[in-house]
Amino acid sequence: MEKELIRLENCTMAFDDEVVLDNISLSIRDKEFLTLLGPSGCGKTTTLRIIGGFTKPVSGGVFFDGVRINDMPPHKRNVNTVFQKYALFTHLNVFENVAFGLRLQKPKLSKAEIARLVDEMLEVVSLRGFNNRDASSLSGGQQQRVAIARALVLKPRVLLLDEPLGALDLRLRKDMQNELKRIQQQTEITFVYVTHDQEEALAMSDTVVVMDGGIIQQIGSPEDVYNEPKNAFVADFIGESNIVDGIMRSDGEVEIFGRRMKCLDGGFGKDEPADVVIRPEDIDIVPLGSDAAMLTGQVTNVTFKGVHYDIIVDFKGFKWLIQTTDLSPVGGKIGIKLDPDSIHIMKKSRYSGMFGDYSSYSAEYDDISDASLGEDDVEDDE
Repeated sequence: MEKELIRLENCTMAFDDEVVLDNISLSIRDKEFLTLLGPSGCGKTTTLRIIGGFTKPVSGGVFFDGVRINDMPPHKRNVNTVFQKYALFTHLNVFENVAFGLRLQKPKLSKAEIARLVDEMLEVVSLRGFNNRDASSLSGGQQQRVAIARALVLKPRVLLLDEPLGALDLRLRKDMQNELKRIQQQTEITFVYVTHDQEEALAMSDTVVVMDGGIIQQIGSPEDVYNEPKNAFVADFIGESNIVDGIMRSDGEVEIFGRRMKCLDGGFGKDEPADVVIRPEDIDIVPLGSDAAMLTGQVTNVTFKGVHYDIIVDFKGFKWLIQTTDLSPVGGKIGIKLDPDSIHIMKKSRYSGMFGDYSSYSAEYDDISDASLGEDDVEDDE
């Protein structure tokens, strides 16, 4: 395991008496790809700005390689930043954009050394031969790679990326996810990446930090936060989730809708209320009335997604999402089977009861589709 490079220790940040970061602590390892993930206003960009030196926490410590850097200005930190708006110099060509920071370095670099470093970095970002192209003539993905090359050519220990894929279309975003991961692995520079897109976080990261309300909700590998969410917010934000009330009757046994089921979780008190997470892809549809049917529900909606169907099923007034390749008609009744390893148990939290019922999504869609609602009504709901 690589050594710790950055540490935030009990950092709090407030603007106009509104707390946006609430006593967070975070450790970032050398050569790690770490993603700060969460909805707008969760504090992820403020955390990035604190690391970069653009914002100073009102309390707490910021450490780089063991040295406290709270009062160190951004230009003296061995950190560089790529923003969503790439801020390229459109009057300069690709070579001059990438070389800009090198020309400001002291002691001064020779023209030959600058040319070598620029060519080397353009090779890394797959823009070999683009030296003389005007920056304004490039596609969005090419402009982003120029911005990354301009930041990386200075050889920072850390690259901060604030939603850099936000301006790209879906196909290009997916291509650039692979490119960013490749670049990070090739350069062995620590990447700290900010996004609200959970797919980006899962695809690229070594470590995901899920945030909400200025608080870190969970830190872990992509597999950990997806398969073992700590609370209902994480379970809902990372992928699709059915989150229902349950009672832990004993270690390895939970009761849902009055039916006892085997699970793999333990460490709860006897008969302790809990949140139960079941991912849509982990639910098996079985013949109605068969011995394998653990619950029976009615199909209320079916959406074809290409490789699978999204099926909404009503179980005693609570609507679940099931993702399956088997078509079940609307109005029909189905049985489902849950394996023990598809059931994940979480402690009750302040997020309990807020997520997981897909009737709420239907209600939001109905509001959007209702022509009688004015623009102000829709905005207030958001």
